[in-house]
Amino acid sequence: MGEKMTKLKRATYSAAIKLETAQLVVDQGYTQEDAAKAMGVGKSTVSKWVTQLKQERNGQTPLASPMTPEQIEIRELKKQIQRIELEKDILKKATVISSGQCNMVFNHIIRS
Repeated sequence: MGEKMTKLKRATYSAAIKLETAQLVVDQGYTQEDAAKAMGVGKSTVSKWVTQLKQERNGQTPLASPMTPEQIEIRELKKQIQRIELEKDILKKATVISSGQCNMVFNHIIRS
């Protein structure tokens, strides 16, 4: 009757796991099926990682999928955060330097 459709979450794997799994096939002679079982991932996933590793080793860069507007905005916001943090650090250093110079002037006046 009123069955709910649940959206399955796609598993995400670290770059290290992807590389290690692909290297099992490319460098150590595992079959893709054996590597998939050993690492607990799907065979088609291993196939994709192996293809990507081979392409990278041949100097080809993997094709990037187009970015969504949200991804573009996130990238721009991260750049803005980095720039603001850099500016903040520069201002902190300038404040420390200028306060040190002021203290030197006041100390000189007081001692005179």
